[in-house]
Amino acid sequence: MDSQENVLVNASPVEETGKQEVTNVEEQVAVTPEPSEVETAEALVQEEAPAVEVAEDANAPEPEEERKLYTTKAEVLERVKELAHGDEMPQKDEVDYLKTIFYKLHIAEREAKLKEYIDGGGDPEAYQITPDEDEEVFKAEMGVIKERRQQQFREQEAEKEENLKKKLSIIEKIKGMVTSPEEASKTYQEFKALQQEWREIKSVPAEKANELWRNYQLYVEQFYDLLKLNSEARELDFKKNLEAKERLCEAAEKLADETDVISAFHQLQKLHQEYREIGPVSKELREEVWQRFKAASTVINKRHQQHFDDMRAREEENLSKKTALCEKVEAVAAEENKSGNDWERHTQEIIALQQEWKTIGFAPQKMNVKIFERFRAACDGFFAAKAEHFRSLKDSYRENAEKKRALIEKAKALQDSTEWRSTSDKLIALQKEWKTIGMVPKKLGDQLWEEFLGACNKFFEARNAAGAGQRGEERQNLEMKRDVIARIKAAAEEGGDDLQQKVQQLVEEYNAIGHVPFREKDKLFEEYHKVLDKLYKELNISVQRRRLNNFKQNLKQVAERGEGALDNERARLMKQYEQLKQEAQTYENNLGFLSASSKKGSSLIDEMNRKVQKLKDDMQLVKDKIKAIDQENAAKQ
Repeated sequence: MDSQENVLVNASPVEETGKQEVTNVEEQVAVTPEPSEVETAEALVQEEAPAVEVAEDANAPEPEEERKLYTTKAEVLERVKELAHGDEMPQKDEVDYLKTIFYKLHIAEREAKLKEYIDGGGDPEAYQITPDEDEEVFKAEMGVIKERRQQQFREQEAEKEENLKKKLSIIEKIKGMVTSPEEASKTYQEFKALQQEWREIKSVPAEKANELWRNYQLYVEQFYDLLKLNSEARELDFKKNLEAKERLCEAAEKLADETDVISAFHQLQKLHQEYREIGPVSKELREEVWQRFKAASTVINKRHQQHFDDMRAREEENLSKKTALCEKVEAVAAEENKSGNDWERHTQEIIALQQEWKTIGFAPQKMNVKIFERFRAACDGFFAAKAEHFRSLKDSYRENAEKKRALIEKAKALQDSTEWRSTSDKLIALQKEWKTIGMVPKKLGDQLWEEFLGACNKFFEARNAAGAGQRGEERQNLEMKRDVIARIKAAAEEGGDDLQQKVQQLVEEYNAIGHVPFREKDKLFEEYHKVLDKLYKELNISVQRRRLNNFKQNLKQVAERGEGALDNERARLMKQYEQLKQEAQTYENNLGFLSASSKKGSSLIDEMNRKVQKLKDDMQLVKDKIKAIDQENAAKQ
């Protein structure tokens, strides 16, 4: 039976009085809401069990202290199907319990599948949740149950309206009996029959229950006041009613020891229902027994109220905690992910927040769904972005893998070539191109690299084997050239008039030696020319000085040839100077063109630089000779 009838009157019963008397009660007792027609959001029950309603139907079975334990979804589905299609009317507390158990088992099963997938080496980002047929069946059957409960509610409401009409009719009949003491005595048996009929009629609409009961009590008490029974019968009736009400008082007082506050509250509702149906007691005890019953009720009501006040406080605290978690997960989801390590770190942070969420109880019912949807939206947004990132990354991996496979094919096409120089350049170019291609998954990347490297190594190993003899000859040439350089250094230290001739012979010997290893070529060239440049510079200075001295000694002999001999020699030297100067300029111009197009350290450029320096040294010698002639002419004058 529904709870609308179970609303206690906010006044003491009026017994044996001719007028209506209303006394306010400090505590309103056992007011319960209409059964809800709105089911908890489907999205929420997949994550959390629905909140327990404060009150339930008054005549519904009390919550069992120990419910049946279900260990599989199949067991839960079997019970749900029984409630959906059987004769038994589904009760809300059991429906909610089944819903909670099903989704606990469902989530545990889903997490176990994910763990098995990851333990088996699967990629967490690639995991997809497969549709669960049991869940679809469960939702469908729950829809049937919901419709049955709504139909039950509609039928109960219609029945309450009909009960209201019946009880109003009874009140009118009793009202007609309250005319005189004589009439009351005559209709006493009829009155008792109407009372019995009243008790058999059950719930009426909640908004009419208080007023209906007050009117009924009013006319019942007026009837008793008019009733002219003999003293014995009257006292016996009052005594039975007193004993019944005292038993209810004792039962209500014992409820203060009940540990289950909700159960105590529901039991109190039933006691109040019984209290209403018991007739009056003697007038002098009427207020006393009512106050005793009301006092016991107040204790239960205060415990009940405190229970829900505490629960609401906990729910508000839980709402604050869940709001804070929403803000944290939103902040993590908003952070930039520059690498795979960033995605992994943020994933672990969000998973930790999800685990923390599961440890927090319910928020207030009106916010429970909203706060969960906010939290889930932030999590879903992050994981959707992560999935999109790795999808695009996989596309990039696929493109990179195709590019690397193309390079592998090119390398394999060259691996058997015997054109050592050109093929080496091509393979080196392929290796450089390989480095410009982006990443691929590590396992595949290692496989592709081994294949590419194998093709390259096959060529280079063949080339190295073919060039082994050549390299031995080049190493021998290297040692020979180093020996020539050492001998040039030794000759420079020894000196002598024939030094220039010795150096020229060593230079010719050096040039006759073949190639050296490529890696040693530049270093050897630099060492060789450094020794020669220093030696040539020293030789040139010495030769130039000797030539100038010889020229000065021969000037007297030139002067003795006759008038104008020195002038003729000077003119010849001036002509020679201009020729040397023009030749040096030509070399310098050519050197400028070569420097713009040749590599630094080119042997040709170095050789031309030495020739230019030699021409400039010769020009200086000619200038010194002309100066000597001018000095000789001045001495004569």
